[in-house]
Amino acid sequence: MTKGSEWWRSAVIYQIYPRSFADGMGADGIGDLPGITERLPALVELGVDAVWLSPFFTSPQKDAGYDVANYCDVDPLFGTLDDFDRMQAKVHELGLRLIVDLVPNHTSDQHAWFQQALATPEGSPERDHYMFREGRGPGGTQPPNNWESVFGGPAWTRLVRSDGTPGQWYLHLFDSSQPDLNWQSEWVREQFRDILRFWLDRGVDGFRVDVAHGLMKAPGLPDYTPPADGGSMGGGVSYEPAIHDHAEDPTPPYWAQDTVHEIYRDWHRLLEQYPGERVLCAEAWVEPLTKLARWVRPDEMQQAFNFSYLETPWSGPTMRAIIDDSIAAFSGVGAPSTWVLSNHDVVRHASRLALTAANAQGAGIGPNSPGLPDRALGLKRARAATSLMLALPGSAYVYQGEELGLPEVIDLPDSARQDPTWFRTNHERYGRDGCRVPIPWEAKAPSYGFSSGSASWLPQPAYWAEYARDVQRGVPGSTLELYKLALALRQQHGLGVGELQWLDGYNDSVVAFENSGITVLANTGATEVPLPKGTILLASGAVETTLPGDTTVWLQR
Repeated sequence: MTKGSEWWRSAVIYQIYPRSFADGMGADGIGDLPGITERLPALVELGVDAVWLSPFFTSPQKDAGYDVANYCDVDPLFGTLDDFDRMQAKVHELGLRLIVDLVPNHTSDQHAWFQQALATPEGSPERDHYMFREGRGPGGTQPPNNWESVFGGPAWTRLVRSDGTPGQWYLHLFDSSQPDLNWQSEWVREQFRDILRFWLDRGVDGFRVDVAHGLMKAPGLPDYTPPADGGSMGGGVSYEPAIHDHAEDPTPPYWAQDTVHEIYRDWHRLLEQYPGERVLCAEAWVEPLTKLARWVRPDEMQQAFNFSYLETPWSGPTMRAIIDDSIAAFSGVGAPSTWVLSNHDVVRHASRLALTAANAQGAGIGPNSPGLPDRALGLKRARAATSLMLALPGSAYVYQGEELGLPEVIDLPDSARQDPTWFRTNHERYGRDGCRVPIPWEAKAPSYGFSSGSASWLPQPAYWAEYARDVQRGVPGSTLELYKLALALRQQHGLGVGELQWLDGYNDSVVAFENSGITVLANTGATEVPLPKGTILLASGAVETTLPGDTTVWLQR
Protein backbone atom coordinates (compact mmCIF):
# COMPACT_ATOMS: atom_id res chain seq x y z
CA MET A 1 0.00 0.00 0.00
CA THR A 2 1.46 3.36 -1.00
CA LYS A 3 1.59 6.18 1.50
CA GLY A 4 -1.59 8.24 1.31
CA SER A 5 -3.83 5.29 0.40
CA GLU A 6 -3.92 3.52 3.76
CA TRP A 7 -7.24 1.87 4.66
CA TRP A 8 -7.92 4.12 7.64
CA ARG A 9 -7.91 7.30 5.56
CA SER A 10 -11.35 6.58 4.11
CA ALA A 11 -12.74 3.77 6.30
CA VAL A 12 -16.21 3.76 7.82
CA ILE A 13 -15.79 2.26 11.28
CA TYR A 14 -18.70 0.86 13.30
CA GLN A 15 -18.63 1.29 17.07
CA ILE A 16 -19.86 -1.66 19.09
CA TYR A 17 -20.73 -1.01 22.72
CA PRO A 18 -20.40 -4.68 23.76
CA ARG A 19 -22.89 -4.79 26.64
CA SER A 20 -25.62 -3.35 24.39
CA PHE A 21 -25.02 -5.00 21.02
CA ALA A 22 -25.96 -8.69 21.32
CA ASP A 23 -26.22 -11.14 24.21
CA GLY A 24 -24.97 -14.55 23.13
CA MET A 25 -24.13 -16.07 26.52
CA GLY A 26 -26.85 -17.37 28.79
CA ALA A 27 -29.52 -14.72 28.25
CA ASP A 28 -28.25 -12.61 31.16
CA GLY A 29 -29.26 -9.39 29.42
CA ILE A 30 -25.69 -8.19 28.93
CA GLY A 31 -24.12 -8.16 25.48
CA ASP A 32 -20.92 -10.14 24.99
CA LEU A 33 -18.26 -11.35 22.56
CA PRO A 34 -20.12 -14.46 21.35
CA GLY A 35 -23.12 -12.25 20.64
CA ILE A 36 -20.93 -9.92 18.59
CA THR A 37 -19.48 -12.85 16.63
CA GLU A 38 -22.96 -14.10 15.78
CA ARG A 39 -24.14 -10.70 14.53
CA LEU A 40 -21.05 -9.69 12.51
CA PRO A 41 -22.60 -10.64 9.13
CA ALA A 42 -25.12 -7.82 9.64
CA LEU A 43 -22.24 -5.34 9.65
CA VAL A 44 -20.87 -6.75 6.40
CA GLU A 45 -24.33 -6.34 4.91
CA LEU A 46 -24.41 -2.77 6.20
CA GLY A 47 -21.20 -2.02 4.35
CA VAL A 48 -18.73 -0.80 6.99
CA ASP A 49 -14.99 -1.41 6.80
CA ALA A 50 -14.01 -1.96 10.41
CA VAL A 51 -15.31 -2.48 13.94
CA TRP A 52 -14.32 -0.61 17.09
CA LEU A 53 -15.11 -2.38 20.37
CA SER A 54 -15.61 -0.36 23.54
CA PRO A 55 -13.85 -1.96 26.55
CA PHE A 56 -14.39 -5.65 27.24
CA PHE A 57 -11.47 -6.06 29.67
CA THR A 58 -11.67 -7.34 33.24
CA SER A 59 -13.40 -4.61 35.26
CA PRO A 60 -15.63 -4.01 38.28
CA GLN A 61 -17.87 -2.14 35.78
CA LYS A 62 -18.16 1.00 37.90
CA ASP A 63 -17.93 2.97 34.63
CA ALA A 64 -19.12 0.39 32.11
CA GLY A 65 -15.67 -1.09 31.59
CA TYR A 66 -13.72 2.16 31.37
CA ASP A 67 -12.38 1.21 34.81
CA VAL A 68 -9.96 -1.53 33.82
CA ALA A 69 -8.66 -4.07 36.35
CA ASN A 70 -6.71 -6.19 33.83
CA TYR A 71 -5.84 -4.91 30.36
CA CYS A 72 -4.85 -8.34 29.07
CA ASP A 73 -7.93 -10.41 29.78
CA VAL A 74 -11.65 -10.45 29.03
CA ASP A 75 -14.20 -9.73 31.71
CA PRO A 76 -16.32 -12.85 32.38
CA LEU A 77 -19.39 -10.71 31.62
CA PHE A 78 -18.26 -10.67 27.99
CA GLY A 79 -16.63 -14.09 27.67
CA THR A 80 -13.05 -15.32 27.52
CA LEU A 81 -9.87 -14.71 25.57
CA ASP A 82 -10.84 -17.72 23.44
CA ASP A 83 -14.13 -15.97 22.68
CA PHE A 84 -12.16 -12.88 21.70
CA ASP A 85 -9.92 -14.90 19.39
CA ARG A 86 -12.93 -16.52 17.73
CA MET A 87 -14.59 -13.14 17.29
CA GLN A 88 -11.44 -11.59 15.86
CA ALA A 89 -10.97 -14.49 13.45
CA LYS A 90 -14.55 -13.99 12.24
CA VAL A 91 -13.99 -10.23 11.84
CA HIS A 92 -11.00 -10.85 9.59
CA GLU A 93 -12.66 -13.74 7.75
CA LEU A 94 -15.46 -11.36 6.80
CA GLY A 95 -12.98 -8.80 5.47
CA LEU A 96 -13.36 -6.34 8.32
CA ARG A 97 -10.72 -4.86 10.64
CA LEU A 98 -10.81 -4.69 14.42
CA ILE A 99 -10.00 -1.75 16.68
CA VAL A 100 -10.09 -2.17 20.46
CA ASP A 101 -10.49 0.49 23.12
CA LEU A 102 -7.51 1.32 25.31
CA VAL A 103 -7.89 3.28 28.56
CA PRO A 104 -4.44 4.61 29.53
CA ASN A 105 -5.32 7.69 31.62
CA HIS A 106 -6.52 5.69 34.62
CA THR A 107 -7.15 2.18 35.90
CA SER A 108 -9.74 0.69 38.19
CA ASP A 109 -8.96 0.96 41.88
CA GLN A 110 -9.19 -2.85 41.79
CA HIS A 111 -6.25 -3.12 39.39
CA ALA A 112 -3.27 -4.98 40.92
CA TRP A 113 -1.07 -1.92 40.37
CA PHE A 114 -3.27 0.28 42.54
CA GLN A 115 -3.77 -2.41 45.15
CA GLN A 116 0.03 -2.75 45.37
CA ALA A 117 0.31 1.03 45.74
CA LEU A 118 -2.17 0.98 48.63
CA ALA A 119 -0.27 -1.84 50.31
CA THR A 120 3.08 -0.04 50.24
CA PRO A 121 4.29 2.95 52.27
CA GLU A 122 3.90 6.53 51.16
CA GLY A 123 6.79 7.45 48.87
CA SER A 124 7.29 3.87 47.64
CA PRO A 125 8.02 3.09 43.95
CA GLU A 126 4.56 1.48 43.70
CA ARG A 127 2.90 4.72 44.74
CA ASP A 128 4.81 6.53 42.00
CA HIS A 129 2.76 4.61 39.42
CA TYR A 130 -0.23 6.83 40.32
CA MET A 131 -0.77 10.47 41.30
CA PHE A 132 -0.47 10.39 45.10
CA ARG A 133 0.05 13.73 46.82
CA GLU A 134 0.04 15.26 50.30
CA GLY A 135 -2.92 17.49 51.13
CA ARG A 136 -2.81 21.22 51.68
CA GLY A 137 -3.45 23.16 54.86
CA PRO A 138 -2.97 22.13 58.48
CA GLY A 139 -2.78 18.36 58.68
CA GLY A 140 -3.18 18.08 54.90
CA THR A 141 -6.95 18.23 55.25
CA GLN A 142 -7.47 20.06 51.93
CA PRO A 143 -7.04 18.43 48.49
CA PRO A 144 -3.72 19.09 46.73
CA ASN A 145 -5.49 21.43 44.29
CA ASN A 146 -8.97 22.57 43.26
CA TRP A 147 -9.52 20.26 40.28
CA GLU A 148 -13.01 18.88 39.76
CA SER A 149 -13.88 15.40 38.50
CA VAL A 150 -15.38 15.09 35.04
CA PHE A 151 -18.23 13.15 36.65
CA GLY A 152 -18.82 15.84 39.28
CA GLY A 153 -17.34 16.50 42.69
CA PRO A 154 -13.67 16.77 43.67
CA ALA A 155 -10.95 15.07 41.62
CA TRP A 156 -9.14 13.93 44.78
CA THR A 157 -9.88 11.26 47.37
CA ARG A 158 -8.01 10.91 50.66
CA LEU A 159 -6.84 7.55 51.90
CA VAL A 160 -6.95 6.30 55.47
CA ARG A 161 -3.83 4.51 56.73
CA SER A 162 -3.99 1.09 58.35
CA ASP A 163 -3.73 2.71 61.78
CA GLY A 164 -6.83 4.81 61.07
CA THR A 165 -5.05 8.13 60.52
CA PRO A 166 -5.63 10.22 57.38
CA GLY A 167 -3.10 9.60 54.63
CA GLN A 168 -2.30 10.86 51.15
CA TRP A 169 -4.70 11.96 48.46
CA TYR A 170 -4.90 10.39 45.00
CA LEU A 171 -6.03 12.01 41.75
CA HIS A 172 -9.00 10.72 39.76
CA LEU A 173 -10.18 12.97 36.95
CA PHE A 174 -13.15 10.64 36.59
CA ASP A 175 -14.79 8.48 39.28
CA SER A 176 -13.02 7.88 42.58
CA SER A 177 -12.76 4.22 41.51
CA GLN A 178 -10.61 5.34 38.54
CA PRO A 179 -7.23 6.59 39.85
CA ASP A 180 -5.08 8.45 37.33
CA LEU A 181 -1.79 6.86 36.33
CA ASN A 182 1.50 8.77 36.55
CA TRP A 183 2.73 8.95 32.97
CA GLN A 184 5.95 10.58 34.10
CA SER A 185 6.86 7.06 35.24
CA GLU A 186 8.92 5.01 32.78
CA TRP A 187 7.53 1.90 34.50
CA VAL A 188 3.97 2.90 33.50
CA ARG A 189 5.08 3.55 29.92
CA GLU A 190 6.70 0.14 29.65
CA GLN A 191 3.59 -1.60 31.01
CA PHE A 192 1.53 -0.05 28.24
CA ARG A 193 4.05 -0.99 25.59
CA ASP A 194 3.53 -4.57 26.75
CA ILE A 195 -0.25 -4.14 26.65
CA LEU A 196 -0.09 -2.82 23.10
CA ARG A 197 2.10 -5.76 22.08
CA PHE A 198 -0.27 -8.24 23.75
CA TRP A 199 -3.20 -7.21 21.57
CA LEU A 200 -1.15 -6.54 18.44
CA ASP A 201 0.31 -10.03 18.73
CA ARG A 202 -3.25 -11.35 18.85
CA GLY A 203 -3.91 -9.56 15.57
CA VAL A 204 -5.90 -6.41 16.36
CA ASP A 205 -5.70 -3.69 13.73
CA GLY A 206 -5.43 -0.76 16.11
CA PHE A 207 -6.59 1.08 19.18
CA ARG A 208 -9.05 3.82 20.00
CA VAL A 209 -7.33 5.69 22.82
CA ASP A 210 -9.61 6.93 25.59
CA VAL A 211 -8.88 10.43 26.95
CA ALA A 212 -5.93 10.72 24.59
CA HIS A 213 -5.48 14.38 25.54
CA GLY A 214 -5.01 13.46 29.20
CA LEU A 215 -2.21 11.29 30.63
CA MET A 216 0.30 14.14 31.18
CA LYS A 217 -0.47 16.83 33.74
CA ALA A 218 1.20 20.24 34.13
CA PRO A 219 4.22 20.29 36.46
CA GLY A 220 3.23 21.18 40.01
CA LEU A 221 -0.47 20.38 39.37
CA PRO A 222 -1.55 24.05 39.66
CA ASP A 223 -5.08 25.14 40.56
CA TYR A 224 -7.40 25.80 37.63
CA THR A 225 -10.85 27.32 37.34
CA PRO A 226 -12.62 26.73 34.01
CA PRO A 227 -13.80 29.91 32.26
CA ALA A 228 -17.36 30.94 33.04
CA ASP A 229 -18.26 30.94 29.33
CA GLY A 230 -18.05 27.19 28.97
CA GLY A 231 -14.60 25.78 29.46
CA SER A 232 -14.75 22.35 31.01
CA MET A 233 -12.98 19.28 32.21
CA GLY A 234 -13.55 17.52 28.87
CA GLY A 235 -12.53 13.88 28.53
CA GLY A 236 -15.68 12.72 26.82
CA VAL A 237 -17.95 14.28 29.42
CA SER A 238 -18.48 17.95 30.12
CA TYR A 239 -20.92 19.92 32.19
CA GLU A 240 -20.82 23.08 30.13
CA PRO A 241 -22.66 23.76 26.88
CA ALA A 242 -19.60 24.82 24.91
CA ILE A 243 -16.57 23.02 23.49
CA HIS A 244 -13.87 21.92 25.87
CA ASP A 245 -10.59 23.68 25.24
CA HIS A 246 -11.19 27.09 23.70
CA ALA A 247 -8.51 28.73 21.59
CA GLU A 248 -8.70 31.87 23.73
CA ASP A 249 -8.64 30.01 27.05
CA PRO A 250 -5.50 28.88 28.87
CA THR A 251 -4.85 25.17 28.46
CA PRO A 252 -6.18 23.31 31.52
CA PRO A 253 -3.31 21.73 33.45
CA TYR A 254 -4.89 18.29 33.16
CA TRP A 255 -5.51 18.25 29.38
CA ALA A 256 -3.54 18.69 26.17
CA GLN A 257 -0.08 19.10 27.62
CA ASP A 258 2.60 19.22 24.94
CA THR A 259 4.50 16.38 26.61
CA VAL A 260 1.68 13.92 25.88
CA HIS A 261 2.82 13.75 22.26
CA GLU A 262 6.02 11.95 23.29
CA ILE A 263 3.86 8.99 24.31
CA TYR A 264 2.12 8.69 20.95
CA ARG A 265 5.35 9.02 19.00
CA ASP A 266 6.61 6.09 21.05
CA TRP A 267 3.44 4.10 20.34
CA HIS A 268 3.63 4.98 16.65
CA ARG A 269 7.11 3.48 16.45
CA LEU A 270 5.86 0.35 18.22
CA LEU A 271 2.91 -0.11 15.83
CA GLU A 272 5.21 0.36 12.83
CA GLN A 273 6.94 -2.89 13.84
CA TYR A 274 3.74 -4.76 12.89
CA PRO A 275 2.46 -5.39 9.36
CA GLY A 276 -0.89 -4.28 8.01
CA GLU A 277 -1.21 -0.55 8.72
CA ARG A 278 -2.16 -0.62 12.40
CA VAL A 279 -3.97 2.49 13.60
CA LEU A 280 -4.29 4.75 16.65
CA CYS A 281 -7.41 6.89 16.98
CA ALA A 282 -7.52 9.70 19.54
CA GLU A 283 -10.47 10.52 21.72
CA ALA A 284 -9.20 14.04 22.35
CA TRP A 285 -11.66 16.78 23.27
CA VAL A 286 -9.44 19.63 22.11
CA GLU A 287 -10.15 22.95 20.44
CA PRO A 288 -9.31 24.56 18.07
CA LEU A 289 -9.02 22.00 15.28
CA THR A 290 -5.53 23.21 14.44
CA LYS A 291 -4.50 22.12 17.95
CA LEU A 292 -6.30 18.77 17.68
CA ALA A 293 -4.41 18.13 14.44
CA ARG A 294 -1.21 17.79 16.49
CA TRP A 295 -2.44 14.34 17.59
CA VAL A 296 -2.38 13.13 13.97
CA ARG A 297 0.94 14.44 12.76
CA PRO A 298 2.78 11.90 10.57
CA ASP A 299 4.76 10.37 13.45
CA GLU A 300 1.89 10.19 15.97
CA MET A 301 -1.68 8.89 15.70
CA GLN A 302 -3.58 8.20 12.48
CA GLN A 303 -7.05 9.48 13.42
CA ALA A 304 -8.69 11.86 15.90
CA PHE A 305 -12.45 12.07 16.40
CA ASN A 306 -13.79 15.34 15.06
CA PHE A 307 -15.89 16.32 18.08
CA SER A 308 -16.08 19.91 16.86
CA TYR A 309 -18.10 18.56 13.94
CA LEU A 310 -20.24 16.40 16.22
CA GLU A 311 -21.17 19.42 18.34
CA THR A 312 -21.91 21.75 15.41
CA PRO A 313 -25.56 22.88 15.22
CA TRP A 314 -27.69 21.80 12.25
CA SER A 315 -27.19 25.05 10.37
CA GLY A 316 -25.82 25.70 6.89
CA PRO A 317 -23.28 28.42 7.73
CA THR A 318 -21.89 26.62 10.78
CA MET A 319 -21.73 23.28 8.92
CA ARG A 320 -19.82 24.81 6.01
CA ALA A 321 -17.41 26.56 8.38
CA ILE A 322 -16.62 23.46 10.43
CA ILE A 323 -16.16 21.30 7.31
CA ASP A 324 -13.76 23.88 5.84
CA ASP A 325 -11.86 24.24 9.11
CA SER A 326 -11.65 20.46 9.55
CA ILE A 327 -10.33 19.71 6.10
CA ALA A 328 -7.80 22.55 6.35
CA ALA A 329 -6.56 21.54 9.81
CA PHE A 330 -6.20 17.82 9.20
CA SER A 331 -4.91 18.00 5.64
CA GLY A 332 -2.35 20.48 6.95
CA VAL A 333 -0.64 17.59 8.75
CA GLY A 334 -1.37 14.99 6.08
CA ALA A 335 -4.23 13.30 7.94
CA PRO A 336 -7.89 12.68 7.09
CA SER A 337 -10.70 14.24 9.04
CA THR A 338 -12.50 11.60 11.10
CA TRP A 339 -16.18 12.56 11.06
CA VAL A 340 -18.58 11.42 13.78
CA LEU A 341 -22.14 12.26 14.89
CA SER A 342 -22.86 9.84 17.75
CA ASN A 343 -21.10 7.62 20.25
CA HIS A 344 -21.57 6.09 23.71
CA ASP A 345 -20.89 9.42 25.48
CA VAL A 346 -23.32 11.79 23.74
CA VAL A 347 -27.05 12.16 23.18
CA ARG A 348 -27.85 10.23 20.00
CA HIS A 349 -28.00 12.61 17.06
CA ALA A 350 -31.52 11.45 16.16
CA SER A 351 -32.54 13.31 19.32
CA ARG A 352 -29.77 15.85 19.79
CA LEU A 353 -30.43 17.60 16.47
CA ALA A 354 -34.03 18.32 17.53
CA LEU A 355 -33.37 19.62 21.05
CA THR A 356 -34.76 23.11 21.62
CA ALA A 357 -32.73 23.91 24.76
CA ALA A 358 -29.03 23.88 25.52
CA ASN A 359 -27.73 20.49 26.58
CA ALA A 360 -24.29 20.09 28.10
CA GLN A 361 -22.34 17.31 26.45
CA GLY A 362 -22.33 14.30 28.76
CA ALA A 363 -25.23 15.53 30.87
CA GLY A 364 -27.78 13.51 28.92
CA ILE A 365 -31.52 14.10 28.75
CA GLY A 366 -34.38 12.69 30.77
CA PRO A 367 -38.07 13.21 31.50
CA ASN A 368 -37.53 16.58 33.20
CA SER A 369 -35.01 18.02 30.76
CA PRO A 370 -35.99 21.26 29.01
CA GLY A 371 -36.55 21.41 25.27
CA LEU A 372 -37.11 17.69 24.71
CA PRO A 373 -36.94 16.65 21.04
CA ASP A 374 -39.69 15.73 18.64
CA ARG A 375 -38.86 12.18 17.53
CA ALA A 376 -40.00 12.60 13.93
CA LEU A 377 -38.08 15.83 13.45
CA GLY A 378 -35.00 14.37 15.11
CA LEU A 379 -34.99 11.35 12.83
CA LYS A 380 -35.49 13.50 9.73
CA ARG A 381 -32.53 15.68 10.64
CA ALA A 382 -30.41 12.69 11.65
CA ARG A 383 -30.97 11.03 8.28
CA ALA A 384 -30.04 14.27 6.53
CA ALA A 385 -26.98 14.84 8.72
CA THR A 386 -25.70 11.30 8.19
CA SER A 387 -26.24 11.56 4.45
CA LEU A 388 -24.14 14.72 4.50
CA MET A 389 -21.41 13.19 6.68
CA LEU A 390 -20.99 10.04 4.60
CA ALA A 391 -20.45 12.14 1.47
CA LEU A 392 -17.43 13.93 2.96
CA PRO A 393 -13.84 12.94 2.19
CA GLY A 394 -12.02 11.23 5.04
CA SER A 395 -12.98 8.54 7.53
CA ALA A 396 -16.25 8.25 9.46
CA TYR A 397 -17.49 6.48 12.58
CA VAL A 398 -21.00 5.05 12.99
CA TYR A 399 -22.35 4.23 16.46
CA GLN A 400 -24.35 1.03 16.84
CA GLY A 401 -28.07 1.59 16.34
CA GLU A 402 -27.82 4.89 14.50
CA GLU A 403 -28.29 2.92 11.26
CA LEU A 404 -31.71 2.05 12.69
CA GLY A 405 -32.50 5.67 13.48
CA LEU A 406 -32.53 5.03 17.23
CA PRO A 407 -33.35 8.06 19.38
CA GLU A 408 -32.03 8.72 22.87
CA VAL A 409 -34.10 6.80 25.43
CA ILE A 410 -35.45 9.61 27.59
CA ASP A 411 -37.88 7.82 29.89
CA LEU A 412 -35.53 5.43 31.69
CA PRO A 413 -36.68 4.88 35.27
CA ASP A 414 -34.36 6.47 37.80
CA SER A 415 -33.86 3.09 39.45
CA ALA A 416 -32.36 1.70 36.23
CA ARG A 417 -29.73 4.38 35.68
CA GLN A 418 -26.11 3.28 36.05
CA ASP A 419 -23.91 6.09 34.73
CA PRO A 420 -21.56 7.50 37.41
CA THR A 421 -22.63 10.98 36.30
CA TRP A 422 -26.13 10.33 37.68
CA PHE A 423 -24.78 9.49 41.11
CA ARG A 424 -21.86 11.93 41.41
CA THR A 425 -24.11 14.89 40.53
CA ASN A 426 -26.80 13.80 43.02
CA HIS A 427 -29.21 13.10 40.16
CA GLU A 428 -28.85 16.57 38.68
CA ARG A 429 -27.50 15.13 35.41
CA TYR A 430 -29.06 12.12 33.73
CA GLY A 431 -25.78 10.99 32.18
CA ARG A 432 -25.18 8.70 29.24
CA ASP A 433 -27.43 5.70 29.83
CA GLY A 434 -29.97 6.92 27.28
CA CYS A 435 -27.63 6.29 24.34
CA ARG A 436 -26.51 2.91 25.69
CA VAL A 437 -29.80 1.00 25.78
CA PRO A 438 -29.44 -2.41 24.05
CA ILE A 439 -30.35 -2.22 20.37
CA PRO A 440 -33.33 -3.99 18.74
CA TRP A 441 -32.81 -6.75 16.17
CA GLU A 442 -36.24 -8.41 15.85
CA ALA A 443 -39.49 -6.59 16.52
CA LYS A 444 -41.41 -9.55 17.93
CA ALA A 445 -38.66 -11.36 19.83
CA PRO A 446 -38.02 -11.15 23.58
CA SER A 447 -35.75 -8.15 24.27
CA TYR A 448 -36.23 -7.38 20.58
CA GLY A 449 -33.70 -10.07 19.68
CA PHE A 450 -30.91 -8.56 21.75
CA SER A 451 -30.93 -11.69 23.92
CA SER A 452 -32.56 -15.11 23.73
CA GLY A 453 -34.51 -14.11 26.85
CA SER A 454 -36.32 -10.99 27.96
CA ALA A 455 -33.56 -9.59 30.16
CA SER A 456 -31.86 -6.34 29.21
CA TRP A 457 -29.34 -4.55 31.44
CA LEU A 458 -31.06 -1.24 30.65
CA PRO A 459 -34.80 -1.40 29.94
CA GLN A 460 -35.75 -1.15 26.28
CA PRO A 461 -38.75 1.06 25.45
CA ALA A 462 -41.88 -0.43 23.88
CA TYR A 463 -41.40 1.67 20.74
CA TRP A 464 -38.08 -0.12 20.05
CA ALA A 465 -40.12 -2.56 17.93
CA GLU A 466 -40.66 0.03 15.20
CA TYR A 467 -36.89 0.53 14.87
CA ALA A 468 -35.93 -3.17 14.87
CA ARG A 469 -33.55 -4.27 12.14
CA ASP A 470 -35.84 -6.98 10.78
CA VAL A 471 -38.71 -4.57 10.07
CA GLN A 472 -36.35 -2.21 8.21
CA ARG A 473 -34.30 -4.73 6.25
CA GLY A 474 -35.19 -4.58 2.56
CA VAL A 475 -37.78 -1.84 3.08
CA PRO A 476 -37.18 1.05 0.66
CA GLY A 477 -36.79 4.35 2.47
CA SER A 478 -36.03 2.81 5.87
CA THR A 479 -33.13 4.27 7.80
CA LEU A 480 -31.25 0.97 7.59
CA GLU A 481 -31.57 0.89 3.81
CA LEU A 482 -30.54 4.57 3.61
CA TYR A 483 -27.30 3.74 5.45
CA LYS A 484 -26.66 0.70 3.27
CA LEU A 485 -27.17 2.73 0.11
CA ALA A 486 -25.02 5.61 1.31
CA LEU A 487 -22.17 3.30 2.27
CA ALA A 488 -22.36 1.41 -1.04
CA LEU A 489 -22.35 4.65 -3.07
CA ARG A 490 -19.57 6.10 -0.95
CA GLN A 491 -17.43 3.07 -1.76
CA GLN A 492 -18.45 2.93 -5.43
CA HIS A 493 -17.62 6.58 -6.11
CA GLY A 494 -14.57 6.85 -3.83
CA LEU A 495 -16.04 9.67 -1.77
CA GLY A 496 -13.79 8.88 1.20
CA VAL A 497 -10.69 9.60 -0.88
CA GLY A 498 -12.24 12.38 -2.93
CA GLU A 499 -11.90 16.13 -2.80
CA LEU A 500 -14.64 18.57 -1.76
CA GLN A 501 -15.48 21.54 -3.97
CA TRP A 502 -18.09 24.02 -2.74
CA LEU A 503 -20.95 24.98 -5.06
CA ASP A 504 -22.31 28.52 -5.31
CA GLY A 505 -25.82 29.70 -6.07
CA TYR A 506 -27.66 28.41 -3.00
CA ASN A 507 -28.97 30.23 0.07
CA ASP A 508 -27.18 30.08 3.42
CA SER A 509 -29.30 27.19 4.68
CA VAL A 510 -28.00 24.85 1.97
CA VAL A 511 -24.69 23.01 2.26
CA ALA A 512 -23.77 22.35 -1.38
CA PHE A 513 -20.63 20.68 -2.69
CA GLU A 514 -19.28 18.24 -5.21
CA ASN A 515 -17.13 15.22 -4.39
CA SER A 516 -15.84 12.80 -7.03
CA GLY A 517 -18.52 13.79 -9.52
CA ILE A 518 -21.37 13.55 -7.01
CA THR A 519 -23.35 16.69 -6.17
CA VAL A 520 -24.43 16.82 -2.53
CA LEU A 521 -27.07 19.25 -1.26
CA ALA A 522 -28.16 19.38 2.39
CA ASN A 523 -31.00 21.77 3.21
CA THR A 524 -30.76 22.68 6.91
CA GLY A 525 -33.56 25.27 6.67
CA ALA A 526 -37.33 25.14 6.33
CA THR A 527 -37.73 26.56 2.79
CA GLU A 528 -37.67 24.21 -0.19
CA VAL A 529 -35.03 24.92 -2.82
CA PRO A 530 -35.00 23.90 -6.52
CA LEU A 531 -32.97 20.85 -7.42
CA PRO A 532 -30.44 21.05 -10.25
CA LYS A 533 -30.73 18.60 -13.14
CA GLY A 534 -29.30 15.17 -12.55
CA THR A 535 -30.07 11.63 -11.46
CA ILE A 536 -30.96 11.26 -7.80
CA LEU A 537 -28.73 8.58 -6.31
CA LEU A 538 -29.74 9.03 -2.68
CA ALA A 539 -32.21 11.13 -0.73
CA SER A 540 -32.65 11.21 3.03
CA GLY A 541 -36.36 12.03 2.61
CA ALA A 542 -39.02 12.40 -0.05
CA VAL A 543 -37.66 14.46 -2.96
CA GLU A 544 -39.12 15.35 -6.35
CA THR A 545 -38.20 18.58 -8.14
CA THR A 546 -37.33 20.54 -5.01
CA LEU A 547 -35.29 19.79 -1.91
CA PRO A 548 -37.37 20.09 1.28
CA GLY A 549 -35.99 21.34 4.57
CA ASP A 550 -33.98 18.95 6.75
CA THR A 551 -33.19 16.77 3.74
CA THR A 552 -30.01 15.76 1.91
CA VAL A 553 -29.72 14.52 -1.65
CA TRP A 554 -26.89 13.06 -3.76
CA LEU A 555 -27.11 13.73 -7.50
CA GLN A 556 -25.13 12.62 -10.51
CA ARG A 557 -25.35 15.18 -13.27
